[in-house]
Amino acid sequence: MAHHESLIAALPKTELHIHIEGSLEPEMMFDLAGRNGVKLPYASVEETGAAYQFSNLQDFLDLYYQGMSALMTEQDYFDLTYAYLKHCADDNVRHTEIFFDPQGHVSRGVDFKTVFDGVSRGLEAGFDEFGISHEIIMCFLRHLDEDDAERMLDLALNYRDRIVGVGLDSSELGHPPSKFKNVFRRARDAGFKLVAHAGEEGPPEYVWEAIDVLGVDRIDHGNRALEDKELVRRLARDKMPLTVCPLSNQRLCVVPDLKKHPIQRMLDAGLVATLNSDDPAYFGGYMNDNFNALDQALSLGRDEIVGLARNGFVAAFCDEDRKSDLLRDFDRAVATL
Repeated sequence: MAHHESLIAALPKTELHIHIEGSLEPEMMFDLAGRNGVKLPYASVEETGAAYQFSNLQDFLDLYYQGMSALMTEQDYFDLTYAYLKHCADDNVRHTEIFFDPQGHVSRGVDFKTVFDGVSRGLEAGFDEFGISHEIIMCFLRHLDEDDAERMLDLALNYRDRIVGVGLDSSELGHPPSKFKNVFRRARDAGFKLVAHAGEEGPPEYVWEAIDVLGVDRIDHGNRALEDKELVRRLARDKMPLTVCPLSNQRLCVVPDLKKHPIQRMLDAGLVATLNSDDPAYFGGYMNDNFNALDQALSLGRDEIVGLARNGFVAAFCDEDRKSDLLRDFDRAVATL
């Protein structure tokens, strides 16, 4: 029993680092593949689940793109998104900012609009049914070239009022943030918020580039920033949020053991760390699982757990009215616990 399990369950939360395609559970992957006549290399749900054993980013990504192939219709994207929001409701997540990877769909002949409309409808249903607010962030796949990212930005501009920001994900090593400096400049000029995965497998230099070359508003992961004292000072001074994903770090061997997870050092250094699930279907847990796993491994204090949850609301991209409502509700909930 985690020391703070009931506190964690009761705390309102936000999730700022979730790849919607990464919430595709083995059962749904198998069902959708059957529905769409997509051939998976697995004979059963059990075999599919067994494939969810991997120990590095690239092996995971190979499976992730394989799983994505089961998603074809607007209804598929709706079902995927709505299933994720049910998990959010179970975990008392009040606001979520989801990533989606259009290049992983458009390259298979699925229309951008199909993906976007299905995900959007799922989010709207989650708001209507559970009161969970949302923002959408479109990520560029960094193993592809900047021209491909530019084409995605052209498509996203048609949805400027419904996509809050752009991000950068997929294979990090060998694909520094600066590779995408032009498309990020154009996105910033169009009014998008900017985020980028940096310092997960890549070096501290990638975090510097995300800040100084891309001009990001948040860093996704950021673990390896701690190797550079000057960078840590900069992140603290700028109150740059980090979207940290403990179970992901453990499954991909970014940290060998959660007992060695850097979140404690991040908090001690005054960094605005937030907790998130990343790809929960693949990494063994949604939001409360991530909080509980860290709590058990590090024996976090009550104030640290509350602080991590509160940081998520502070770092959110929702409009100021929604943010102040969420923070008021959060503080009220904490006062009654």
